[in-house]
Amino acid sequence: MRRIWLLFAQTVTISLAVLFVIVTLKPQWLQPVNGPSPSSRPRGVQGHVVDRPALPLPGSYADVIAKAAPAVVNVYTTKRIAVPRVPFPQDPILRHFFEQMPGFSQRRESSSLGSGVIVTDKGHVLTNFHVIEGANEIILALSDGRQVPARVMGTDPDTDLAVLQATKLSEFQHIEFAETGSARVGDIVFAIGNPFGVGQTTTMGIVSALGRDRLGLNTYENFIQTDAAINPGNSGGALIDAHARLIGINTAIYSESGGSQGIGFAIPIDTVSHVLSQIIEFGHVRRGWLGIEPQDVRADLARAFNLDQQTGAIIAGIMREGPAARAGLRVGDIVQSINGQAIEDTASLLGRIANLSPGETVKLGIWRSGRKQTLEVKVGMRPVRPN
Repeated sequence: MRRIWLLFAQTVTISLAVLFVIVTLKPQWLQPVNGPSPSSRPRGVQGHVVDRPALPLPGSYADVIAKAAPAVVNVYTTKRIAVPRVPFPQDPILRHFFEQMPGFSQRRESSSLGSGVIVTDKGHVLTNFHVIEGANEIILALSDGRQVPARVMGTDPDTDLAVLQATKLSEFQHIEFAETGSARVGDIVFAIGNPFGVGQTTTMGIVSALGRDRLGLNTYENFIQTDAAINPGNSGGALIDAHARLIGINTAIYSESGGSQGIGFAIPIDTVSHVLSQIIEFGHVRRGWLGIEPQDVRADLARAFNLDQQTGAIIAGIMREGPAARAGLRVGDIVQSINGQAIEDTASLLGRIANLSPGETVKLGIWRSGRKQTLEVKVGMRPVRPN
């Protein structure tokens, strides 16, 4: 029995050694008889055998981009600005005097570019407010080479969004919206736009963070952060998910050099869809308003008011005859909740109030004189910010 086992072990060892030699020196001996011969495979310009994998490639997002890209347009604006013939004096009074003198300045045209997204079957285009601010003429360049004029339907400087209406446009493709709140940290995303005017470009990244605020960019901030490259000219372009759905409008970057450093910001789809519907219906955005000036509850204020947690927003000022004043709110009250939902800080309070409908009655949970109270407030409409 032992001899049989030794014979079997030696046979296996020799077979493996022979197989190793063949694989190393003559791998073609192991090809199937009916398999493709090297002579039948495509060859490159130097006669070398070229392997061409079947299309589409695994992991390719070409179909996703092909579906969304036609809805992204380049936005070209022209502004007419007054340029002095000679340098203006520094003194503001003299400067104003010379500005009124006829012939002292001349009119010139200044051009800029950005991106936009066709979002409805009626030719409504979303872009950033700063892209079209002060523009006298707006031209949209479609991905198929067509150029059409556009007019401004409405703007919302508080979120840096604007809605355009493409004119003389009969055939176009609009983008599909993602569901509100569907974006998650780690999701693959693509930024489509016109960086530096080189033409439509797609970059890829992930959702790096959600709910970014306190950046000092807009009045109302709730940004998606992404590392997909966003550069000058991308503003107003589309941030889409792996299903070709719009999840945000690219708006800003953090950069110390002026170029992309992997920290870009997009306005999320819930804000985008709300602003779009409001502008289409009313021509501007209607927001809730209480007429208060809130401040964050700092650690020293929390101790002074005997609060267990450093949350909520303290009312530092109240507008006379405003909704808050009529409801009986006072300076020093700390707003802790709206309709039972907790308020974390000033940004949370302002954002929650803005999403309320004018005329709606809400319940504010406040901290006053060392105890909790509830007040009902009829929400007013926030004054529309001039463009």
